[in-house]
Amino acid sequence: MQSVSVPHNDDSSAWPPGTVTLEELRHAAQGAEGYEKWLCWEKNLNFGLTLLYSLLVFALISAITPTWAPMNIELGFSYETLQNSYATGTAALGVGALLFIPFALKYGRRPIYILSSLGQVAVAIWAAKMSSTADLYLIQVFNCLFGSLAEVIVQMTIADVFFVHQRGLMNNLYICTMTIGTSMSALVAGYITVGQGWRWVWWWTAICMGICLILFAFFYEETKFVPPTDGFAGTIQPPIHSVSKAMIDRDVKPDDDQLEPIDSLATVIMPPRKTYAQRLKPWYTTSGSVTKLAHHSYQPLLVQCTIPAVLYVAILYGLVTAALQVSVTLVATYMPAPPYNFNAAAVGLMSLPPLIGNVIGTALTAPFSDRIILYLARRNKGVYEPEMRLWLLLVFAPVFPAALLLTGYALGKGMSWPVVAVGLGLLGFAMPPIASVALTYLTDAYTDVSISLASRIRYADKMQ
Repeated sequence: MQSVSVPHNDDSSAWPPGTVTLEELRHAAQGAEGYEKWLCWEKNLNFGLTLLYSLLVFALISAITPTWAPMNIELGFSYETLQNSYATGTAALGVGALLFIPFALKYGRRPIYILSSLGQVAVAIWAAKMSSTADLYLIQVFNCLFGSLAEVIVQMTIADVFFVHQRGLMNNLYICTMTIGTSMSALVAGYITVGQGWRWVWWWTAICMGICLILFAFFYEETKFVPPTDGFAGTIQPPIHSVSKAMIDRDVKPDDDQLEPIDSLATVIMPPRKTYAQRLKPWYTTSGSVTKLAHHSYQPLLVQCTIPAVLYVAILYGLVTAALQVSVTLVATYMPAPPYNFNAAAVGLMSLPPLIGNVIGTALTAPFSDRIILYLARRNKGVYEPEMRLWLLLVFAPVFPAALLLTGYALGKGMSWPVVAVGLGLLGFAMPPIASVALTYLTDAYTDVSISLASRIRYADKMQ
């Protein structure tokens, strides 16, 4: 990666949050690759586990829709009740993060992943034994409370582990995995319902989530940075300069203008890496009182209300994900009835169009999401601005509302199922780039702001 140097007299401290130069980015990457304690395969393993977690979480949330028809027959649940329970769970998705993320900030990501997986194993077993309306509502609430973590904690993991020029791809993979979990679970659940009965949808989900729990317990390492407590905070080595061999041979002291800096950044010598057992420590506690966890609960609301860009991203991402969930419930409600008369397996098959669209949309945008910012930053004299990612929205933003209109109109008028499938496919095609651009922009632009706010809260904790 090459760039045009930015004049040294530019005051980068006055730049908006997330603005960096490619030169800084290159040096940061080189320094991290040279001294970080994470190997490439370890990064991939950790992120792969988070993707598996996301896949199963969204599968657990969406697998219920193909089971509505047999549940209506066996347990007498009306479709209105089923829809209301799903809506109640969706509301819990917006609350769960505010309840649990403060604990991820204080105790680390690892214990929250493990406890969430354990909770969802219990919820899946509970769902397999469902017998009453109260069970239905409570299962949806607890399922989505635990599942809400997948929409936030994965972004924290990406920000912890990956560099700015890698986050676009990782967020694309996350959105693709989320859609696959939503779509494929409905497809698989439909065939399980027909072949083994609707209760086995939840037994298989419990088994898969249990395997995920075991993998996290033994292979997922904490990604949150915790300052060393043993007195070794790392040492700083001054910038290195190159001196010619002839000067050394003649014992000549070079002038300052004869020194050629090899690296403008100081080298950080990190403490030795922890053992495998130490890296699997159950939690990493950040200093500060437990009672101050409430700060982290209202802090996101404060940031969202005071920073317009954050509010914009929240609304955009919320509308996109809500539209996906609404399309799932519409298919499960309308297509078992005339004129379609679909059984559970056929309802599940209607998840294939958004899945195909999702794969195509991800394949088209994932390779360019990060490359386009490098290209635009070079044209901007080496300065990268998070807003550069938003150009991709111009390409896909018109497709999404058109897909919603087509899907809703086709279902409302009882048009043939291929028309509905085209609408769902376009919906799946436009969602990944829109959602991933929004998430990556927010991560790039306001990571430092979030860290600063969190550090101030921790400092206030210490003072009290």
